Amino acid sequence: MLRPVLLMCAALGPLVGAEGALHSPPAVLSVRGPEGWREWWRADRAPIRWRQPLPAVAGAVEWRRLAPGVRWGELLLSGEGEAWRVRAILVELEPGKVRLETRMLQRPDGGPLRWTVDSAPPEAIVAINAGQFTSAGPWGWLFRSGEETRPPGSGPLAPALVVDTAGAARLVPPDSLAAWRGDPTVREAFQSYPALLAGDGEIPLPLRLPGLGVDLDHRDARLALGLDRGGRLLIAITRFEGLGGALSNLPFGLTTPEMAALMGALGCRRSMLLDGGISSQMRLRLPGGETRAWRGIRRVPLGLVVLPAGTEG
Repeated sequence: MLRPVLLMCAALGPLVGAEGALHSPPAVLSVRGPEGWREWWRADRAPIRWRQPLPAVAGAVEWRRLAPGVRWGELLLSGEGEAWRVRAILVELEPGKVRLETRMLQRPDGGPLRWTVDSAPPEAIVAINAGQFTSAGPWGWLFRSGEETRPPGSGPLAPALVVDTAGAARLVPPDSLAAWRGDPTVREAFQSYPALLAGDGEIPLPLRLPGLGVDLDHRDARLALGLDRGGRLLIAITRFEGLGGALSNLPFGLTTPEMAALMGALGCRRSMLLDGGISSQMRLRLPGGETRAWRGIRRVPLGLVVLPAGTEG
C-alpha cells in the first residue's frame, strides 16, 4: 500500500521522503501567453536581482490606453495552492503627464472616515488604496498638498512614494526619508511596507531568507506599486480567478516573494507592497467614461488617485 500513499501525498503537495519527513515542492509561477502556459519563476532558482523585464511576462501583457500617459493591461498567472489561478491587473503611467494625489475623508469634527475607490472623484483615471494603516489611521510618513501630516514610521523595509511639485515620482528608501522631510519640492508622499525591490531590482534579504520579519509563505490578494528604469510608475493588483472570477474577493493569491518576482519581471527597479487582502482595491475610468472596479471589503484611511494633468488639488 506504500506506493498509492506516496502518489496521493504527491498529488496533494508535500512529499514524504526516505526518513519520513515532509518536503514541499518548490513554489512555481506560470503565465499564460499567446502560446499557452509557460513557467517563468521557481522559488529554488529565484533571482536575487531583476536587471531587466522578463519577456515571457512583460510580453504577455495586452496593454490598452486609459488616458494620455496611462495604459492598463492584465495577466493570468498560475501558482501553487490558493494561487492556482490569479489575475493581475496592471496600470502603467508617466507621472509627469498626470497628477497624483492622496485622498482622505474626514468628518465635520476633523476625525477620519474610511475611504474606498468609490469615494474617488469621477474624473479620476485610476484610484487605489494607499499605504498601510493602524486603528488610528494611516501608518508612517504622510505628506499631503505640500504639508507633512504624519512623521515617518520606523522600519528597514518601509520606503515611501514621493511626488514632487514637478510631478516626478520616486520610491525613497527609509534611510533617506529624513533628508526629504525638509525638501520644499515634496507635494505628496506616503510610506508603506515591505519593500519588494530595493536598489536596482534587488530582492531584499528578508524576502529571500525566512525568520527575518517577513512571512514568506502567506498567500493573499496583493497590491503593489513600483518604478521602472524609465521613471514610469507601475501599479499591480491581484485577484483570485476561481470559478471564472466569481470568487475574486477571496483573499487568495501570491506570496510576498512571488509578488516581488512579478514586479521585477515587469521591469521595476524599486517596488513596495501596499495594504492587500480585503483592503486591496482599484477603480479605472475607461476612455468612454465607463468604469471598471476591483473593490475591497474593507474601507481604508487613505487612497491614491491619478487625475488628468492640470487638475487642481
